[in-house]
Amino acid sequence: MKRDMNLIRLQLLETEGEEPKPDLSAYTEEQLVYHSALLIEAELVHGEVITDGSGQPAGTVILRLTWAGHEFLDAARNDTIWHNAAERIKKSGVDVTLSLLKEVLNQLLKQSLGLP
Repeated sequence: MKRDMNLIRLQLLETEGEEPKPDLSAYTEEQLVYHSALLIEAELVHGEVITDGSGQPAGTVILRLTWAGHEFLDAARNDTIWHNAAERIKKSGVDVTLSLLKEVLNQLLKQSLGLP
């Protein structure tokens, strides 16, 4: 399954307690579990992955955001900045890593604050 950064962002917002809750209805249970497992593996949240007999994620228990999760979410929270970052990445035509996405988000956030 391909990683979906929009879903990652929405799940982080949900974990933090965003109101109204993000709409995750467009995603399958398999996508939600897979991406929750990615959040745990990336240490953006504290939690546990429950695997099936073949070692694949069958469920997750997410407890809370980590410091890194809060940092990423603070950079990704603003819808305008998020969409600008997504557009910039889409135009490049390449898949992006989490760390590079965070750099792009931080750069756009600094620009919005008038910082160099």
